[in-house]
Amino acid sequence: MTNIKSAFQRLGTYLGEVSVEFKKISWPDRQELMDSTLVVITFIVILAVVVFLCDKVIGYVMQLIHA
Repeated sequence: MTNIKSAFQRLGTYLGEVSVEFKKISWPDRQELMDSTLVVITFIVILAVVVFLCDKVIGYVMQLIHA
């Protein structure tokens, strides 16, 4: 019975500490979130174009080799 009580005490302490840490979080405002999202989407588009171009170049080279 002591083990169960101790486990619940540790759980209560843990949840209390989690609550304190959640209060320290600095959430981004709407503009900061939109700016970050735009940066991520731009990077993904650029990366997709680079991968597409690499794929086309490699495909072209492979056709030259097999021809």
